[in-house]
Amino acid sequence: MPLNRRTFLGTSAAAGAGVAIAGGSAVPAAAHGHGHGHGRPPKRYSFTVMGTTDLHGNVFNWDYFTDKEFDDKDHNDVGLAKISTLVNQVRQEKGRANTLMIDAGDTIQGTQLSYYYAKIDPITAKRGPVHPMAQAMNAIGYDAAALGNHEFNYGIPVLRKFEEQCDFPLLGANALDAKTLRPAFAPYVIKKMRTPHGPDVKVAILGLTNPGIAIWDKANVSGKMVFPGLEEQAAKFVPRLRSMGADVVIVSAHSGNSGTSSYGDQIPYVENAAGLVAEQVPGIDAILVGHAHLEIPEYFVENKQTGKKVVLSEPLKWGQRLTLFDFDLVWEKGRWVVEQAGSKVLNSNTVAEDRKITRLLADEHKKVVAYVNQVIGTSTAAMTTAEAAWKDEPIIDLINVVQAETVKAALAGGAYAALPVLSQASCFSRTAQIPAGDVTIKDAAGLYPFENTLEARLLTGAQLKDYLEFSARYYVQTAAGVPVDTAKLTNADNTPDYNYDAVSGLTYEIDIAKPNGSRIVNLSFEGKPIDAAAQFVLAVNNYRASGGGNFPHVAGAKQLWANSEEIRNTIIAWVQAKGSVDGAQFASVDWRLTREGTPVF
Repeated sequence: MPLNRRTFLGTSAAAGAGVAIAGGSAVPAAAHGHGHGHGRPPKRYSFTVMGTTDLHGNVFNWDYFTDKEFDDKDHNDVGLAKISTLVNQVRQEKGRANTLMIDAGDTIQGTQLSYYYAKIDPITAKRGPVHPMAQAMNAIGYDAAALGNHEFNYGIPVLRKFEEQCDFPLLGANALDAKTLRPAFAPYVIKKMRTPHGPDVKVAILGLTNPGIAIWDKANVSGKMVFPGLEEQAAKFVPRLRSMGADVVIVSAHSGNSGTSSYGDQIPYVENAAGLVAEQVPGIDAILVGHAHLEIPEYFVENKQTGKKVVLSEPLKWGQRLTLFDFDLVWEKGRWVVEQAGSKVLNSNTVAEDRKITRLLADEHKKVVAYVNQVIGTSTAAMTTAEAAWKDEPIIDLINVVQAETVKAALAGGAYAALPVLSQASCFSRTAQIPAGDVTIKDAAGLYPFENTLEARLLTGAQLKDYLEFSARYYVQTAAGVPVDTAKLTNADNTPDYNYDAVSGLTYEIDIAKPNGSRIVNLSFEGKPIDAAAQFVLAVNNYRASGGGNFPHVAGAKQLWANSEEIRNTIIAWVQAKGSVDGAQFASVDWRLTREGTPVF
């Protein structure tokens, strides 16, 4: 059963509540030596910790936005059903008693499967269903999972219900109750590994989540929870775990390794702090890294105080990889000591789905497939995002027209009703499409795969120019006359597609031959050069408005309006209300890439 939170918060004797036996094994007759004397070999024990992260609601190797089997250019596979097969293989090889299974967060948001059980048939309803992710993770036999920032997207009641449905603790040593400043979730769990040599190995798993929750999910957590920095909380708990007899300390951190933040100086904590934790806090053996959606099979960080190397690993998102940490221990001076630790990742595309998992959730899968295939309207022409990363395409205009109309309606009759409303949107997926003919929920949802909500912020013409200049860093500087290869044109400095914004309601050119900071040319509003002092309303998603991507001005700008309805649902409702999507009515070329005045495309 999950840890009882009250026991945990009661006293530090909660260590007892955190102890679980992780299986047993027989003691070989020859193994009863005591130390290195009399020519006896030292006692040794090895065990493996498996890890996933950023599962984002993926159970099946299925893409609900296209309603077919998941595939990408690298032929990755996704989902817990695949992970389960890998886990079974590892347990068979190592012996189940010599393995643990953990996760580093972002579990209950990301697919239409997880959305359905948060919003359409919510787990919080009286006699509501059990969340598919809880069912799958329980069946696989997870030992612990850290909280991710997306765990808070649907509000604390949904998260608490999910926690209740899990047979393992959700850990968050830096998710504190705002009033008492005590952990609102279990900070850690201690597992005992039975060895063939008498003394058990005590393995402590410390969970840390992302401080960005305070910004990104402000509406859900403000006044209820606070999220101090990872290093600060690790420095508090790791010595405590060691004093409680932990032989091995593993951190499961929903935080990347880069030491950077995407939200600038919004809050005084580092978003991607896993490497800093390893470097600054002595006593950690390994860190399961999450949040950044990168693949790190094995990476060592030297602790500044002890000089000891800490092994870090991040398995690729959505269940595409499974991390294996292998620990070799030796019995020295009356205690177990980690002699060496390493890690690697396994690829889930090498195995079939575990039928135990697919059978367990077949009904839920069918329900969600039926839901996403509901027709909500028609489209006069096909629209696609295939070239939307470098051209102003009608499909992105659709997002912007929905957002601008929604904000205009919300501000009507108020103090800001007369101001022009602009809108920002990103190309979230290069495979999204609205077909000609029937438009379904999955088509509209595929255009906006994130659960972002909408806000209105007040910006000046000068601030908008800065904003656009910042966005234009996305393009690789390409001199005039040099051939343009679209495969190499975008994502400069690893800027993801979702951190490139097109703004509608203005017209402008992006001169990609120019250096960053001086690329926006001919910025106009209603055919005239923009007035630097003029005021505009920007319809903007909550991620961007709260500092996500670290765009200038917007996070500090006056908020005129906000709602809690997902933009995706607003698009679905808009299509339903119109009955028909006609690009000719809203599509316009507001921006284009140029070089010295000549259009690139």
